[in-house]
Amino acid sequence: MKIYMKRNRVIITGISGFIGANIVRKMVNLGYDVYGFSKKKSNTWRLDDVMHSFNYFDIDINKKDAVHRLVTKIRPHIIYHLASFGGYPFQSDPLSIINTNIGGTVNMLSSLKTIDFDVFVNFGSSSEYGRKRKPMKETDFLDPISLYAAAKAGSTYIANVYSHMLEKPVITVRPFSVYGPFEEPTRLIPTVIQSALMKKDILITSGHESRDFIFIDDFVDALLLLTQNPKRVKAKVINIGSGKQYSVSKVVSMINKITNSSAKIIYGEYNPRPWDTEFWVADITLAKKQLSWRPRHSIHEGLKKTINWFRNNGKLYEKATRS
Repeated sequence: MKIYMKRNRVIITGISGFIGANIVRKMVNLGYDVYGFSKKKSNTWRLDDVMHSFNYFDIDINKKDAVHRLVTKIRPHIIYHLASFGGYPFQSDPLSIINTNIGGTVNMLSSLKTIDFDVFVNFGSSSEYGRKRKPMKETDFLDPISLYAAAKAGSTYIANVYSHMLEKPVITVRPFSVYGPFEEPTRLIPTVIQSALMKKDILITSGHESRDFIFIDDFVDALLLLTQNPKRVKAKVINIGSGKQYSVSKVVSMINKITNSSAKIIYGEYNPRPWDTEFWVADITLAKKQLSWRPRHSIHEGLKKTINWFRNNGKLYEKATRS
């Protein structure tokens, strides 16, 4: 069933990415008037079959004047700001990390000064918290240990300031480890699923690292609840995770079991990254309370759905490697 509303113009930045593409698909299916922003030459393979269903713009959010002209022309009611730089190892240039995550966020928010929008959703990162020994809570002291995490923390503070300046709901969501259809092929779960399905050796770290995995459908459900009634959300920052953590070795073993694969799991092939830890889990009390939301999928259910999607759509990843 489609939902048509008077105030339904939605801008989504960073639509070529995993989460952005899934949000586009959901909003299009619900009947929203979607305006997707992506940097020129971005690979939009995740959206090839729905490109005709929304308004697509090649735009660099670091270009202040271009952003202002386009945003004021669209006059959006909802903005999902996902465009970022630095989330992948090959995105290591310090100035690009700072300019995109901080400067781009400022450009998007400042363009809304004369617009009667309903809510601006800024996408932060669970990496803003740094290492903790307890479930990560929105009020925790931020202790980022990478430049990307520090830039995301900066964009969170900037979003808070603009919320006061604009006197509008500007909310930062902190995603934990979101997974599901269309996830980046180099990430843990897509890599393991493809190896398991092809019965190839699965090469991982020691496997002791833990993450809070949240299925993409549950993540998007939380975003919809947030934007459908933004005045209900009093917080400036909100975690979206499962509230549970699983070790990498546990998840890999689950994938092997669900796929009934004979693939061999080889531990210790990769060194852990500086930010990897054996404890990483969200406190989602705030999301449950203010959104009346909780994840619908267990890790087993989410992995099973993701694996089934890969069985039917694995060839799409050939497009992901094209320039």
